[in-house]
Amino acid sequence: MTFRLLPEWHRQDAVMLTWPHENTDWAPNLSAVEHVYFELSKHISQRQKLLLVMDNSELKESVKNQLPEHGVNMDHVIFVDAPCNDTWARDHGPLTLSDGKQLKVLDCQFTAWGGKYEADKDNAINAHVFTQALNKNATTEQSNFILEGGAIEINEHGVLLSTRACVHNKNRNAQMTSEQIDNSLKSLLGAEHILWLNHGYLAGDDTDSHIDTLVRFAPNNTLVYVRCDDPQDEHYQELGKMADELVALRGLQGEAYELIALPWPKAAFNEDGERLPATYANYLIINNAVLVPTYNDPHDEVALSQIGKAYPDRDIIGVDCRALIEQFGSLHCVTMQLPYGFLENK
Repeated sequence: MTFRLLPEWHRQDAVMLTWPHENTDWAPNLSAVEHVYFELSKHISQRQKLLLVMDNSELKESVKNQLPEHGVNMDHVIFVDAPCNDTWARDHGPLTLSDGKQLKVLDCQFTAWGGKYEADKDNAINAHVFTQALNKNATTEQSNFILEGGAIEINEHGVLLSTRACVHNKNRNAQMTSEQIDNSLKSLLGAEHILWLNHGYLAGDDTDSHIDTLVRFAPNNTLVYVRCDDPQDEHYQELGKMADELVALRGLQGEAYELIALPWPKAAFNEDGERLPATYANYLIINNAVLVPTYNDPHDEVALSQIGKAYPDRDIIGVDCRALIEQFGSLHCVTMQLPYGFLENK
C-alpha cells in the first residue's frame, strides 16, 4: 500500500509541544503563554504521551519542576533537547504517514512562512526528535519541499484540503509550477485528490491563510469551518465566498460534504491596534477529546457545541488561548500530533 498522511483523529502516541522561552517572541508575555502550555500539557498527558521540545537544560529543569503543580502526568512526559527560534510545532513538526503497517515520518523544509522570520533552528528540530524519540521501526524522509503542517488537512479517504494563497505562494516553492506543486503534494503525502480553496483569510494571520485557521476535516465527509455573520466585518465577503466554495466541493465519489459552521468571535486587538487572528477552527484532536481554543467570548460555548457535533465520541474541552493569539497563532498552531507507533518507548 501507498504511504499516506494520517488524519488527525487517527490513534495517537503523543502530542509535541516546543516550549516558549525568554529568547523567543513570547518574552513580553511569557508567563501568560506558559500558563496556556501548562494547561495543554495537563489535558494531553491525561490521555496520552506528551513530547516537549526544550531549547536548553535550564529551561527543561524549570519546566520539569513546574509540570506536576499543573496536574501533568509526569509518567507520560518525554523531553527532547533541541534549540529553537520559536514554538510553532504545527509548522516545524514532523508529518506522519502510514501504509497500514509501518510509519514513515516526513521532514519538509520550514522557512517561517516564506522567510518572514528566522527559522534555521526550528527547521532542524525534527532531526533531534528522530534521534531522541522516534521508533526505530519507522522510516524517515527528508524533503526539500517547503510545507507547514498548518497548511494541509487530510481525511480518511486521502483527500487533501488546502488554500492556494499559502501552498502556491511564490514565497514557498518559487521554482515550481502549480502543477509540480500539486504533484509533489500527492507524491509526498500519498493524497488521492486535492481540494483547493481560493478564498478565506484572517486579519493578523502571517501564514498566508493556513487551512487550519479556516476549515477542518472531520470524519464521515464533514467539514468544520468559520463563518462570519457580521456584514460590517472586513471578513464578511471573503468568508462568504469561501463558504460558497465549500458547498461546491465534492468527495471522491462525487458526494457533497456535510458542513458545520463555527461562530465568529468578536474582534480582538493587541496594544498596537493590530487585529489578532482569533478562530475556533484552530482546535486539536487527541485521543478521546478535542481541545478547542476559547477567547473569553460570548461565542465560546456555541463553538464548543458545534465542534461537538463533528466529534460526538470525544470530550470537547475549551482552553483559554487569548495569550496565544498575541503572537498571531492559536492552539492547533503550537501542537503536532504524533500517531500511534511514532515513539520508541511507549
